[in-house]
Amino acid sequence: MRIDKYLWCTRYYKTRNLASTAVKKGQVKVNGSDIKPSREVYPMDKIVLRKNQIDYQLTVLDIPENRVGAKLVDIYRKDTTPQEAFEHNELLQHAKTHYRKKGLGRPTKKDRRDIEDYLDESE
Repeated sequence: MRIDKYLWCTRYYKTRNLASTAVKKGQVKVNGSDIKPSREVYPMDKIVLRKNQIDYQLTVLDIPENRVGAKLVDIYRKDTTPQEAFEHNELLQHAKTHYRKKGLGRPTKKDRRDIEDYLDESE
């Protein structure tokens, strides 16, 4: 089965076109090498897939006939992604919402209160 079709069948991508585009961009590697969307996958192939800033590591166990339900996906692949990848992604999400570059845009309500507190202390 083609790699783009396999990724679509195992529900990593919503459409086959998205899977094909990801492979063309180099976000998918099979056995450590860059591939084309037409590359065939076989059982025991190792796939590294970069999606949403997480490097998923998969092992192909079997080839599905067509797109499978979410509960049946584990029959066809083994996910060996380390837990640290998910934890790192969670930290990135928290960091994006917490910090704002200084001097960009209007001050937030918290920034305004901090400024007022600073000015009141100096008086």
